[in-house]
Amino acid sequence: MTDKLINEVEHKLDKLINLCTRLQQENASLRAEKSEWQQERSRLIEKNQLARTRVEAMIERLRNMEA
Repeated sequence: MTDKLINEVEHKLDKLINLCTRLQQENASLRAEKSEWQQERSRLIEKNQLARTRVEAMIERLRNMEA
């Protein structure tokens, strides 16, 4: 291999390594963000269920008052 070809291969390899590193960092960031969104979703589902239970109890009390 000529020096020029070796340099080109080294340059391409460096670029590939940098890309891999960047993608690994991005992947880790996206996984963390996904986890945060899943936790937020769980909190909102729980909050929604609590609100639903309270509203259903209010409706039941109103129905009992009418009877």
